[in-house]
Amino acid sequence: MARSSQTIRDLNDRFRKGDPAIPGQILVTPGAQALIADQGDADCNSVLAEVRRFDTFNTDNDPYGEHDFGAFEFLGKRLFWKLDYYAPDMLHGSEDPADTAQTVRILTIMLVEEY
Repeated sequence: MARSSQTIRDLNDRFRKGDPAIPGQILVTPGAQALIADQGDADCNSVLAEVRRFDTFNTDNDPYGEHDFGAFEFLGKRLFWKLDYYAPDMLHGSEDPADTAQTVRILTIMLVEEY
C-alpha cells in the first residue's frame, strides 16, 4: 500500500471514529434522516456508532485501502456511508487528501437507494 493511501486511511479512520482534530462534517441524506427520525434521537447515536465501529473492509468495498466506504444494516434497511475529500473552500476536491490543511472530509450516511 502506498504511503499516501496509508495516511489517508488513518485520517479517515480517525475522522470516522470522532477525532475532532480531523476537519470535516457528517451529512445524513433525507431518506436516512427519515429512518432515524422514526426511531428517536437515541437511534441517531446508534447509526453513528455503526459507522464508527465498521471494520469489514475488503477488496470489494475498499479497493484502494483508504477506508472511505462502508455498508451496514439498520432497522431492516441497508445503509451506506461514504467519505469524500474537499478543499477547505468546499468549492472543489482536495488536491491532497493526505494533508489535513488542504482537506475537509465529508462523511455522508445514506440509504442504499439514495446512492
